[in-house]
Formats: sequence, structure tokens, C-alpha cells
Amino acid sequence: MKVHANIDQLPVFQKAVITIGTFDGVHRGHREVIARLKEEAARIGGETVIITFHPHPRKVVSSAILGIRLINTMDEKIELLTELGVDHLVIVPFTEAFANQPAEDYIKTFLIDRFHPHTIIIGYDHRFGRDRLGDFRLLEKCTGIYNYTLKEIPKHLLENISISSTNIREAILHSDFETANKLLGYEFFFTGVVVHGDKLGRKLGYPTANLKTRDEEKILPGNGIYAVYARTADGLPRKGMMSVGFRPTVDGKKRVVEVNLFDFNEEIYDQELRVVVKTYLREEIKFNGLDELVAQMGKDRISSLAVL
Repeated sequence: MKVHANIDQLPVFQKAVITIGTFDGVHRGHREVIARLKEEAARIGGETVIITFHPHPRKVVSSAILGIRLINTMDEKIELLTELGVDHLVIVPFTEAFANQPAEDYIKTFLIDRFHPHTIIIGYDHRFGRDRLGDFRLLEKCTGIYNYTLKEIPKHLLENISISSTNIREAILHSDFETANKLLGYEFFFTGVVVHGDKLGRKLGYPTANLKTRDEEKILPGNGIYAVYARTADGLPRKGMMSVGFRPTVDGKKRVVEVNLFDFNEEIYDQELRVVVKTYLREEIKFNGLDELVAQMGKDRISSLAVL
């Protein structure tokens, strides 16, 4: 897949079949849309083009931007779309000026002049342009002027996409990874940089990698203990367990993400660790001292290995 981050330097697409959206999660609903995109492109001998935006449009047009959480970072989205065999991903800088252009200008100067689409596949509820006045009917009206084919994504599929995205976020926050992974169509993952902690895990016999995510908008699991796989810089997936929370037995002041990799003792500070969340094991508990904590960690290891 070719990724285009400069919309002023786009190639000449061959019979472009395009769709537009945030595609956060690239989940099963999105994959149905992508399958239709690929089918249409194959039928006419064209190229698939997905248009997405950065930052998320809600950060620009909505007053309620605090706490926005996304299932995927842009890098993750690129990886997932590449795996699905999309030809082109165009990342459009979403600004107030872009959002406020007249709907007719959006069609002419953005869609037509930049993409020369053969086919546009879009939802009935797609809105664009100043005051969100552009819609499917306006695109339909312009088909005769600009000579493109317009195809509608069915209402039931769009509703499924919206419901799935909401349910996935809720499931991740509430540690329900059976639901989250089923709706995603793959196992939820995130990447963090290994940073220095207080080294308490090492003293207790369970050294942990303290992780800091680069993207603050990336959604993370709710507090608790999880069985995970973690991929280190050598590319090998390693079994482990993860704690997300405030460590109430120790201090309870700062929320941290810690991963204990089984049978692994290498120094990996400043390296990236990709964590694949398999399942939730238990809630975070305050123990009566470190001995109780260590005993429970031993049980958590056994539970994790049984899952992994």
C-alpha cells in the first residue's frame, strides 16, 4: 500500500475507486466496506483509494474534544490497511479551513481535481463542507457534471460500523477482550516505550517493563491484570502478564502499565514493546503487604500460561 501524506503531491490514480472515513479500529464492519471497494476496483481494473484524516475530525469541529480515545494510532491503521491489500491511503490534514470549505468546493477542488474518481463508495449519512451541508444527494447530483459513479454503503452496514466502534471502545475500557477482539476481527494491541520505573518488580522476582505510549489518544485497557503476548525488538512474541492501574499495594498514586515477560531478563529500556492483549485475568487488588502480592503474582503467572 502506498501512503500519501502530502495531498499536493498525489499521483494520477488509475480509475480510482475511493471511500472516505476515519476507519478507527479497521474492524469487521470496516472490512466489509474495504471488500466492496476491492471488488469494484477489480471489476473495472482500477485502484482502491481510502481517504482518511489527521487529526481526528472531532478534535477540530467538536467542542467536546477532551478524553478522545482512538482504537488505532495512525501507524497501526496503516499497518492494518496494508494487510488488507488496499492500494492507496491518503492522509488529509484536517483543519478548520478544510472543514469550512463550501460543499461544492469540496467536491470540485478536493475530490475531483485531486483524485479524479471513477467510483465513489460512500454512506448515505456522509456529511462534508461548511456546516456539514454536503451530503449523498449533492454527490449524486454532481455525478452527471463530473462523470463519476456513486455507490451507497447500506444503512445497516453503517450502523453496524458505528455500533461496533462504540462497543469496541467500551469493551476495551471495561476489560472485555472477548467482545473487543471478536468485533475487531483481530487481537487488540498497543505499543509502548520501555521506561525506567522504581525497579520494585525486579526485587520481588518479577521484573517488569514499564511502558509509556507515544500517542495519548490511544485507548488502553481498564485497570486490572491481563495475559498478554509482547513482541520485543528481535521480533519474537513472548508470553507474559500485564498490570494496568495504580498499584494500590505499593503507592496507589500514578496509573502505570507494566509487563512481566516470562523467562526473559534482557535490558530493553528505550525500546518499543508491542503488547497483544489475550484476556483479562482479574481486577486490581490491594494486598496486605508484599508477601501476599508476590504470592498472587505467582498465581497470575500460572493463569496466564494456561491461557497463552
